[in-house]
Amino acid sequence: MSAADRIDHVLVVGGGLTAWYAAAALKRRAPFLTVTLLATPPAADALADRIACTLPSLPGFQVDLGIGEDDGVTRTGAGYRLGTRFVGWAEGRPDYVHAYDGYGHPIGSAAFHLHWVRAAQDGTVAPFDAFSPAAHLARAGRFVPPTPDTPFAGHDYGLTLDLDRQRAMIRAFATHVGVIEMPGEIEEVSVDARGFVTGVTLIDGRTVTADLYVDATGPAATLREAVDEEWRDWQAWLPCDRVLLAMAPAGEGATVLTEVTAHAAGWRWSSGEQRGIAYSASHLSDADAAAMLGTTADAVIAIRPGTRPCPWRGNCIAIGDAATQVEPLEWCNLHLALSAIDRLIAMLPDRHMAEVEAADFNRQTLAEAERVRDFLAAHYRTAHRSEPMWHTVAQAAPPPGLAHTLAQFAERGRLPFYEEETFTRDSWAAILLGQGFLPRRVDPLVHSTSPGDVHRMMARMTDAIAAALPHTPAHAQWRAAQMRRLAR
Repeated sequence: MSAADRIDHVLVVGGGLTAWYAAAALKRRAPFLTVTLLATPPAADALADRIACTLPSLPGFQVDLGIGEDDGVTRTGAGYRLGTRFVGWAEGRPDYVHAYDGYGHPIGSAAFHLHWVRAAQDGTVAPFDAFSPAAHLARAGRFVPPTPDTPFAGHDYGLTLDLDRQRAMIRAFATHVGVIEMPGEIEEVSVDARGFVTGVTLIDGRTVTADLYVDATGPAATLREAVDEEWRDWQAWLPCDRVLLAMAPAGEGATVLTEVTAHAAGWRWSSGEQRGIAYSASHLSDADAAAMLGTTADAVIAIRPGTRPCPWRGNCIAIGDAATQVEPLEWCNLHLALSAIDRLIAMLPDRHMAEVEAADFNRQTLAEAERVRDFLAAHYRTAHRSEPMWHTVAQAAPPPGLAHTLAQFAERGRLPFYEEETFTRDSWAAILLGQGFLPRRVDPLVHSTSPGDVHRMMARMTDAIAAALPHTPAHAQWRAAQMRRLAR
């Protein structure tokens, strides 16, 4: 690429975590760029910026930027998360844990969950999450990082953020590596006949131009909406179109296991430092939702479940809530934004903004968003609740990817895997089996090992976890030890 072809200036617009992470990553990983962040007021309805729970992708993203755990986690007051406990999603069944870990290990030539299905049909097996070391840690309120030569060697972890401190950290990092911060509010976005953004006029009269524009303004998508308004609606499969957030009472620390409890019109959660409720406005009023939350809540956040099939058009790329909006079930909002930032940097365009490059970015981004949609929709599709909202969404014809996955699993427990998956096969199995969605037939591969041998292997797995668990610290103890280490 010649110097004349290379882009020089990127304008990132937005004031929340998504914008700051985008600007920091662009400058850190493409230092030849001039990266300006137009710090518009943070969007109150941008869930990627406002949900405290994260997937394991955030710690990994920080490491890629050169932000160590001391700065990205400990000094920002973040807690560690090992998974989510689902309560009331399948009436008549116990709660279950979706942990960021493997569940058992293959036996013979068959995946562990296939052996578990055979044992479950015989009525002689512990719950599926009993075979996840991280699920045991999480239920006990304990935490250790992956530790070789122990049962706790293979798990991953997300975070529960102190959002204000996290934003202050990444803002300081971004400006340290050379991002230029420009406070302002947008008056007008200029777009030419090709659909390229040509400039942004601020309310104070200034005009800002760039080679590439990154829209991290939240659902308003202030830049990207000026190009086109194409949108795919997902509400038939993701029914919750409202969220209320509130702070937990003083003294409650971050929990290593986030509890998500279903209710008649959606679900509610508590992460220790933040609590919230997601619900369908057609089935629950805002006032009743606030009453269920049990504390003073922020303003109602309206969600338009769906995605922008072409987040990259011309020289403008939408990320975060500007590209995809989903309820925060499974905590995917910030994850999708970080994934888009990685993809943008890997596919960084030149001045030609070749359509073939944008098309591949859009293909991958849409595929990832749709598989996240399928994973979230699977919770509703396989739930066992009798209320009208749940009945309606369970009866809706599923999207093709989810229909294929459920059909394969329902027949003999096989889990197809798509190119742009966020969640592992073990995660899919944890949700489906936890909600009682069992295959009709046992996979023939399991017959290579006798039921008795499998039972003994399963017992050894759970015994090893039980023996190691008392030697792990409580989550609060681990966090306190990390703070003491920094203070020395």
